[in-house]
Amino acid sequence: MTPETDPFAEFLASLQTLFSGAGNFLEGIATPGWRQNQIIIIVGIILLSWILHRASGVGLQNWVRSREGWPKWQLRLMVQVRRRLGLIWFAALAGALYAVMQSITWPSRSYLIGLAATLAAVWVCIALVTQMVKNRFLRRIVMWASWIYATLYLVDVADEVSEFLDNIALEIGEFRLSLLGVITALVVVGALFTVARLVSTTTAANIRRNEDISPSMQVLAVKGLQLVLYGCAFFIGVKAVGIDLTGLAVLSGAIGVGLGFGLQKVVSNLVSGVIILLDKSIKPGDVISLGETFGWIQTLGARYASVVTRDGKEYLIPNEDLITGQVVNWSHSNDFVRLDIHFGTSYGCDPHKVRALAIDAAKSVDRVLSFKAPVCHVVGFGDSSVDYILRFWIKDPTGGLTNIRGNVYLALWDTFKEHDISIPFPQREVRMLEDT
Repeated sequence: MTPETDPFAEFLASLQTLFSGAGNFLEGIATPGWRQNQIIIIVGIILLSWILHRASGVGLQNWVRSREGWPKWQLRLMVQVRRRLGLIWFAALAGALYAVMQSITWPSRSYLIGLAATLAAVWVCIALVTQMVKNRFLRRIVMWASWIYATLYLVDVADEVSEFLDNIALEIGEFRLSLLGVITALVVVGALFTVARLVSTTTAANIRRNEDISPSMQVLAVKGLQLVLYGCAFFIGVKAVGIDLTGLAVLSGAIGVGLGFGLQKVVSNLVSGVIILLDKSIKPGDVISLGETFGWIQTLGARYASVVTRDGKEYLIPNEDLITGQVVNWSHSNDFVRLDIHFGTSYGCDPHKVRALAIDAAKSVDRVLSFKAPVCHVVGFGDSSVDYILRFWIKDPTGGLTNIRGNVYLALWDTFKEHDISIPFPQREVRMLEDT
């Protein structure tokens, strides 16, 4: 292998070129002249920008706090502007000074000032744009990589640094992975993920506003859209940086078989979730009972359904249990629910009067439907009472069942007490026998 084709030699040559350029720049700064004067001016602008940042930051914060009704994205944007207010001041001051010096002196005497102003403006734009990346770790990677690349590009050393990073590579046979490729992949995938998230958020909002689509189909459409967009973003990003994925086909197939055996429950829950969304048997907002759990569906996930009970507990029920178990859906076809109350009165009370009073008491309770009139029937003659059943309808099971039953019982108590209807209770008579 000749020195000309030796990767290590190329790496050393690139490193030497970078150090040589940096040394020449530092030597130029150390020599008295306009280059040194520009550095001094830049330092002065930095100090002035810091002072203006301290002076205007509090005023900007108070002004933002006085705004009412602003959406969250505008508030987040103003927070980022306040954090980088010093850099914004520097870009404005350096840009204005550069424009003045361009018109009154030689362009070479203000080159570094113009470069610093451009860098500051680009850094601010990158910092604001990258806030659209939701993941914090990925956002920092994209932001710092963009800052570094923009800086290298503006100082005209991007080609040398790219060659330097490309020489730092791992080579196994025909496979080659360089540091430049890794950095490029992270930036490209991060940018594509950001675009995918924006498109997904916008489209999901439009889908949820469409009243012609059922809630279950809305969830299925949003999940499918996110899967397609993020999957395309990943594969396009990887292919864009030149990584060949065809060699991973056999390996991914073997991994898929292993995962199929090891993750049967997970796959079962995923398939069950798709079935639930397709057959619309359960949808967000439905009130269900499953065993001892009674509550309403808050969200339908890929693996489980979130059920919130009246006491604030949130149960994560696997989708497979909703498919294979017996589930009572109180609001599947409609929201009307019939409730039954059992009570008894003494034998001395007129059953016709008791039935009429019970129906009137139920009608007086809020949430009891009037167009589905309550009914009361005699269901038996007990040991110490005549037994009745009172049936009534409600249309808002999400408001709770126990509380409405309690309100009807209270109405019965007040009505019976007002009309002298007695509710018997078991009594026992104990006789003491004398010894004979």
